[in-house]
Amino acid sequence: MATNTTRDYLTPVRPWGIGRLRPYPTTVELRFTTVAIDPVSQTGVFRDHSGQVIEMGKHGTSSGTETCTATNLDSQPDQGHDQDSQRD
Repeated sequence: MATNTTRDYLTPVRPWGIGRLRPYPTTVELRFTTVAIDPVSQTGVFRDHSGQVIEMGKHGTSSGTETCTATNLDSQPDQGHDQDSQRD
């Protein structure tokens, strides 16, 4: 008596994602070779292949605060919420 395996019952199916595949985009050589964190300013320092610091352009930063308050013990119906943010 022959034994049947799962392989005997499987039908090859083309994977659904094959039609979505495209060639990789052209790569771009970046101006920097290393990035390190400056311990004083806590910002990234970009250096080129010779070790010189390079400017990576200006970009904005932001910060925000959020508070949540409750004025009763069960904190269900009487709850407040506040948010603010700053950008430069």
